[in-house]
Amino acid sequence: MSFDLPRNVILPVDAVDVRLDPGPHPFALDNTEAIAENWQREIAANPALFDGTVVLLSQLAYRDNRLVGRCHAVNYSTFMLWRKRRENSGAEHAYAHAMLVAGDNALVAIRMGSHTVNAGRVYFAAGSFEPVDFRDGLVDVDFNMMREVREETGLDLSDAMRGKRWHALSTNSGTVIFRRYHETAPADEIARRINAFVAAETDPEIEGPVIVRHAADLPVGLSPHMKPLIEWHFSGVD
Repeated sequence: MSFDLPRNVILPVDAVDVRLDPGPHPFALDNTEAIAENWQREIAANPALFDGTVVLLSQLAYRDNRLVGRCHAVNYSTFMLWRKRRENSGAEHAYAHAMLVAGDNALVAIRMGSHTVNAGRVYFAAGSFEPVDFRDGLVDVDFNMMREVREETGLDLSDAMRGKRWHALSTNSGTVIFRRYHETAPADEIARRINAFVAAETDPEIEGPVIVRHAADLPVGLSPHMKPLIEWHFSGVD
């Protein structure tokens, strides 16, 4: 199990070759009892949690502008224990962000709902990779991005202009793969659409949209990995 990529620097990514291994993750095999015990504590504190399926990495490397890795499907309960024991666990987390750029160049992020595990946190609409995001065993990053944005905000990004490549930022807490998605509407109009979607949902996952208009416009609750992404966008780098 190896993780070999630069940390705390934004990397250009031309291809993502992360494959789903059908076998169990070693972390899940080694921590069966602890996972079950921790899950009981988690759902006692937050009954809204659902033990669905996400993926955890067992390998990830950066080679010639490519991310190459292997991951395994795990229960969300496994992921929750891993969050507490990630150091020297032999596992890491990767996720994707559609960086939503409005017609006025503002960024449109979201604030997570109070019933979620990331309550109050601000980041671009996103979720962990799931088995549905893989095609013939290979992760489809843009499918995941568009799926999560649609589920959380109601926005359909299928016609939005995409940035020419992905980028990635890897830290000790995980690796985010991101790409600009350009909408023609101004940020206020996009936020109005998201608010209307949230208001119509029975159990919305997010509290609502958050507009970021410049690099110093950092909202309360911003997830730590978001600051370098926002600075990168407003620096004009492509």
